[in-house]
Amino acid sequence: MALTREQMAMRVARELEDGFYVNLGIGIPTLVANYIPDGIDVMLQSENGLLGMGRFPTEEEVDPDMINAGKQTVTARPGAAIFSSAESFAMIRGGHVDLTVLGAFEVDQNGNIASWMIPGKLIKGMGGAMDLVAGAENIICTMTHASKHGESKLLESCNLPLTGAGCINRVLTDLAYLEIKDGAFHLKERAPGVSVEEIKSLTGGKLVVPDHVPEMTFEA
Repeated sequence: MALTREQMAMRVARELEDGFYVNLGIGIPTLVANYIPDGIDVMLQSENGLLGMGRFPTEEEVDPDMINAGKQTVTARPGAAIFSSAESFAMIRGGHVDLTVLGAFEVDQNGNIASWMIPGKLIKGMGGAMDLVAGAENIICTMTHASKHGESKLLESCNLPLTGAGCINRVLTDLAYLEIKDGAFHLKERAPGVSVEEIKSLTGGKLVVPDHVPEMTFEA
């Protein structure tokens, strides 16, 4: 069974390490803020100028002036700092973000990512993704494994305009967790109830499968 958006966020949260500065992109990545493991202290960064994002607010906590890069209302944790987007991008471009989590339209076996435009469709802007993938060495991409038409998004080579080249090293889809290295996707974990054969059939790029692929587990 494919992972829900919440389960994907929970799985990404397991990759957080104590003391990390983490940028969460728009969409599924923003949900990671709700699943930070106990005993882990991380500072979440938003490129619009907030360092120290907390979980999403309750109805009573909503402050319309406190938003993330996706214009969602957020909370600020103790010790948070608010500054200009110019300073925020200086932090990103200076390599001071330990982990970036972002979405994509396509990722290929060489670590290329296409995430900012589909030709012929409305483009709101490229956002901060190009800076993020260029400024961070540790990147996790979250996405669906295939389109609604069953076409793979994990490809031999990206078809859409690139956001960055050779920069993605880990991908979490709704079906699997994979690493990208040596020109291939390496299958590390599969979603509960999802078979290796299903993952193979929906992966367009080169896929390396070990003898045993563990299922992800989630607490009830």
